[in-house]
Amino acid sequence: MDFELSEEHGDLRATVREFANEVVAPASARHDAEHSFPYEIVAQMGEIGLFGLPFPEEYGGMGGDYFALALALEELGRVDQSVAITLEAGVCLGAMPVYRFGTETQKQRWLPGLCAGTELGAFGLTEPGAGSDAAGTRTTAVLDDGHWVLNGNKEFITNSGTDITTLITVTARTGGDGAISSFLVPAHAPGFTAEKAYDKVGWRASDTHPLTLHNVRIPEENLLGAPGRGYANFLSILDEGRIAIAALATGAAQGCVDASVAYAKTRTAFGSAIGTNQGISFKIARMQARAHAARLAYYDAAARMLAGAPFKAQACIAKLVAGEAAMDNARDATQVFGGYGFINESLVARHYRDSKILEIGEGTTEVQLMLIARSLGL
Repeated sequence: MDFELSEEHGDLRATVREFANEVVAPASARHDAEHSFPYEIVAQMGEIGLFGLPFPEEYGGMGGDYFALALALEELGRVDQSVAITLEAGVCLGAMPVYRFGTETQKQRWLPGLCAGTELGAFGLTEPGAGSDAAGTRTTAVLDDGHWVLNGNKEFITNSGTDITTLITVTARTGGDGAISSFLVPAHAPGFTAEKAYDKVGWRASDTHPLTLHNVRIPEENLLGAPGRGYANFLSILDEGRIAIAALATGAAQGCVDASVAYAKTRTAFGSAIGTNQGISFKIARMQARAHAARLAYYDAAARMLAGAPFKAQACIAKLVAGEAAMDNARDATQVFGGYGFINESLVARHYRDSKILEIGEGTTEVQLMLIARSLGL
């Protein structure tokens, strides 16, 4: 395996890093403090093609691959996890199910806007009583006179209530045998409500709502994929998404390293820069080791996926390692910064609040351990 980036991937990473530093980072503290969705940044991400990275040009995409998306998420995650998760959820959870399982008509209808970033999609899987056990879905869909009628509730759904949200892919039970199918629900369908946004500890500039579906009628052709395959299809989307989340988490872990190195070189105590003390330098060295290991883990999982090889266990490992690296590095970076690390305007303070969800969302640490153990035959 060659870990050197191709020229194309290297150029992409450099472009997104420049965009992250010059456009995203200066606005991060304000959007976090205001809990405001960064529409202007999302629009610019759409203009430079980030929402279309892994999709074919025929649907308005950039013709890239999933690894290109992961590299972009790492660079955005260094400076602003809210912006990064908006991209990750919009692409991996919103648009990717349409691309993977949709009919040609569905792809032509939805993907151009989602690839352009002028529209956002969301992924309606989690429910109040069905989180890690997503097979416990209680939302129902009943076929009636050429329409599916959906009733139920969803929880913690990212990108579900913005002004540019147009589509939510929703899982629902379609029979007494426990079969779960998936559906394309337009965001403005009568009976669909994005309830009041959550007041979150972190990711405060991303958009997250509980959803209510009350007698939502959608055309029969809005069934996504084969009947009864919704749950299995969504699990495969999560397998891929764990690589993307691992990349985002790696960026967060690296962002904590970068900030700590810069601070340790300029902050003086007892007559010298604090980075000259082994107590600080060794802490930062361990942070760098975590970020490096996380990067190698998601590179490996992405390479296996793109080669068509089994990658489920490796994606779980990447998500586990990177999520823990982000949380551990955020804690250590806050310690390096001392009092300044406890101020919300500080990047490391935002990473400290933001990173915990990386051990929960898109599969908890415990779920990753369960799946890794299962891959070992345990």
